Amino acid sequence: MRSLLVCLLLSGSIACTATHANAPAADTHAEGPLPFIADDYARALAEAKAKGVPLFVDTWAPWCHTCRSMRAYVFTDKALAKHADRFVWLELNTDLTGNAPFQEKYPVEFWPTFFIIDPRQEKALLRFAGSATVPQLERLFEDGELAYKGGATGADALLARGDALYGERKPAEAAEALSLALAEAPADWSRRGRALESLLMAQYGAKQHVPCAQKAVAELPKVPRSLHLANGVLNGLTCALAIPEGTPEAADLRHALEAKAREVLAPPAIAMEADDRSGLYEVLVQARTKANDTAGAQGVASEWITFLEGEAAKAPNPEARTVFDSHRMLAAMTLKQPERAIPALEQSERDLPQDYNPPARLAMLYSLTGRLDDALAANDRALARVQGARRLSVLGVRADIYVARKDDAGVRKTLEEAIAFAKTLPASQVSASRVDALEKRLAALKAAASAP
Repeated sequence: MRSLLVCLLLSGSIACTATHANAPAADTHAEGPLPFIADDYARALAEAKAKGVPLFVDTWAPWCHTCRSMRAYVFTDKALAKHADRFVWLELNTDLTGNAPFQEKYPVEFWPTFFIIDPRQEKALLRFAGSATVPQLERLFEDGELAYKGGATGADALLARGDALYGERKPAEAAEALSLALAEAPADWSRRGRALESLLMAQYGAKQHVPCAQKAVAELPKVPRSLHLANGVLNGLTCALAIPEGTPEAADLRHALEAKAREVLAPPAIAMEADDRSGLYEVLVQARTKANDTAGAQGVASEWITFLEGEAAKAPNPEARTVFDSHRMLAAMTLKQPERAIPALEQSERDLPQDYNPPARLAMLYSLTGRLDDALAANDRALARVQGARRLSVLGVRADIYVARKDDAGVRKTLEEAIAFAKTLPASQVSASRVDALEKRLAALKAAASAP
């Protein structure tokens, strides 16, 4: 499920952005039926050109719970084996600095994002952000191949045009084409759900938040009860939550889309991965928080964490179980019970000793429970494993721990380290605004120290 508003390894001082870091993670693609090439765009592009087929790219990151869900539960499905020859397959960990050139050419804003690229022109024919079931992936394969070969007509042609425009980072133009596709398509158009998902994503990217939420309210009743419906509800409610306060339509749109989210979560169950269902709980928590309804947010969070604990208990292996760690942490924090998530994260660190995420998250939870020495120790373990821009978030948590310890020298040293490191990173993997925020925080700290 697409999580557009929240980065799940939050620091109280340094906001999460589209910049992350590398860390070892289980290569679950290697266990799957599709022959993914890992982190080598040049090789994959050359193979696609030689074979005369499109290039399918899975851009992912180790911190991204939906990415890990796709890798643990979907890309391992043997039903995908029959598609192995349709594309050249590439997986790119966007936390690796070596993948920065790809991100410069094809920027990634949401994780995971799947690209289908025409190797003849190095043009993105399709860009789809978020989760997908096997049948949804198969429809994406069909749409990508159709765009590669050409010849689509009517609504299908407009969908292909919208996909291409979104792939070219022209969300407003993509939204226009996708709106026309929905308007011109017959009522039983098989691609309606996917087109609506893509339209809402394009409108969000174009900051057309009111039209996006309005389109969701108008079009969702036409979408069959499926993951397309669930994703459409999530995208529409995300747009509604982004509408500025004071906008006349905001409250009514949020209310209508919250009701649709609860409807999607209610029986009969829609066939979707547990991570997708978890994403709906997440956005409902955000909606209740936006409405200043603390009790309502905690009520949703209680349902959410109970669901997550049940799903984690059923996970077939540690890698699959860790998919739920970040959401378990967020639900526990919403409940003001951070200690409830600590045992699960301690188990994940034991089971996945090379993964920086468990100790990084534990550092936050230990700090919230007053265990500041344990928090620093966990943060040390995370810093020993993390590389790339995600290191900035781990350092941000470290600075917050020093604040809690009333150690101004530690805060200052940590911020100076973060700024120096940020300036060594590729521009596509760290934003100027993030460096500016670090520098402003350090300047404020120095000013306070020198004040009489």
